[in-house]
Amino acid sequence: MAYVIKRYSNRKLYDTQESRYVTLEEIEEMIRAGKEIAVVDAATGEDLTSVTLAQIILENERNHRTTLPAPFLHQLIKHGEAWQEFVQRSMKSSLEGIVSNQREMDRIFREWSTRAGWGGPAARAETKREAEPEADRLREEVAALRERLRSLEERLEKRRGEK
Repeated sequence: MAYVIKRYSNRKLYDTQESRYVTLEEIEEMIRAGKEIAVVDAATGEDLTSVTLAQIILENERNHRTTLPAPFLHQLIKHGEAWQEFVQRSMKSSLEGIVSNQREMDRIFREWSTRAGWGGPAARAETKREAEPEADRLREEVAALRERLRSLEERLEKRRGEK
């Protein structure tokens, strides 16, 4: 669920969960911390999220914390909506790929560290739970093989006794 920020006509931003006014820098920090932010006009309820996020990016540009290439910005303005839609689709696709890859890497690392015995007690308990059905299956298989071996030994003894 999105973290709701209300924007008032005086341009102040109000964090409804924390019940306090926030700055663009604080919203940027929230986003970097992984929070999903939704900015709405306090009077009309209009979604101002994109405008506010663009404002954060522009403030970063002004402070030279990031630099978008001027030719890229020229193209973005020159080609209007078609270019913006292309950039949005491309960025969305790229971000989805990054998130997917990160999740896969996390899964692989957890699995690898668990196998290496680096996981804490919770990881070892999870591994034990995963291994228990396999161990039970192997025990049943060994018991069945022992029973079959015992049966074959009995048949062999009977044949020896018949001779």
